[in-house]
Amino acid sequence: MALRTRKLPLARNLCFAALVALVSCTPREAPPEAPSEEFGDLRLTRAAFSELTNWFETDTGEAFAAFLRSCGAISAMPEDAPMTGADYGGTVSEWTHACSAAANVSVDDGDAIRIFFEAEFVPYWVAEGESEEGLFTGYFEPELRGSTLRQGEFQTPLYGPPTDLVSIDLGLFRENLMGQRLAGRLEEGRFVPYDTRAEIARDGLGQAEELLYVDDPIDAFFLQIQGSGRVQLQDGSVVRAAYAGQNGHPYTAIGAVLIAEEELTREEVSMQSIRDWLGANPSEAQALLDQNASYIFFTIEPLDDPALGARGTQGVPLTAEASLAVDARAHPLGAPIWLETTAPLLDETDTPFYRLLIAQDTGGAIRGAVRGDIYWGVGEEAARVHVVADLIA
Repeated sequence: MALRTRKLPLARNLCFAALVALVSCTPREAPPEAPSEEFGDLRLTRAAFSELTNWFETDTGEAFAAFLRSCGAISAMPEDAPMTGADYGGTVSEWTHACSAAANVSVDDGDAIRIFFEAEFVPYWVAEGESEEGLFTGYFEPELRGSTLRQGEFQTPLYGPPTDLVSIDLGLFRENLMGQRLAGRLEEGRFVPYDTRAEIARDGLGQAEELLYVDDPIDAFFLQIQGSGRVQLQDGSVVRAAYAGQNGHPYTAIGAVLIAEEELTREEVSMQSIRDWLGANPSEAQALLDQNASYIFFTIEPLDDPALGARGTQGVPLTAEASLAVDARAHPLGAPIWLETTAPLLDETDTPFYRLLIAQDTGGAIRGAVRGDIYWGVGEEAARVHVVADLIA
């Protein structure tokens, strides 16, 4: 999708949530409404900042700090490289001006930050096909208890990537497959699927290092859903279990399984209700977990800055309520996204959520132009606030 202005897109969805993509200020034409083979129709419609609810009142400081971190990743890319798989994102060179301008803005000057985004970006409403509805969920970094040795209650291993795991970037072979990957292993010269969750639970992983042992297999399962988390070791130190790979099988939401089997209603599904069901049905728990064939592998990292999250797909640390996971085939990583939706509070009521977010991550369940996952932060409070629709999506 060509850009006809000098501005990077800010995107916006409607109905369930409003999303506006900001487009870069390079001397090109505005993006036309063009169909996408990956999604059906990805439609961008020119908007104005005055149309964004509470744009002039919302604090954009955290999003700006996140954008600066994205600029660090963008600047390390070749200038002629495409901005992930999104056509409207253009190339890295077309983001250079915005990143250079951002370097001269104080992170403490809210007015200057807002003026920067208005000067360097043009907002476009985002829609997909005939639908203006979207789905936005949330994720967080859970906190677990662990040990470097298998002992006592610490019996559930967190695995590193298996030595025989092969990940293939399909974009290297076909341009229309940019951003898509396959994972498996070689077996007598053939590329075959890797073990499922059920097979790993039954047989273990002889080709993978057992990095740590945690005290709760359900905690380990939800850690895999979130993709990274923090583990407090017995000596009191805290490390991060960060995403390092996946077995290549599709994600299945076990909440959706419980709904289909009439064990829970859609209204009842939450992380806690699923935990309660697993605890009340121990003989059936593993069979339910095995319904999700996807399995995540980790690497152990020091916790450099407790205020920041793990590194997302873009390679920069995530910022609570300022980082967004997107489908990188639709939106370039680093793009500012204005989102209007509601978010659940701790008392289970909804409150309006108007926020500028930066696309910095991806996820196996994040598919489509009007789909995103908000990073909420760390620990129990973030777990209670985060939207749990991804458990039933």
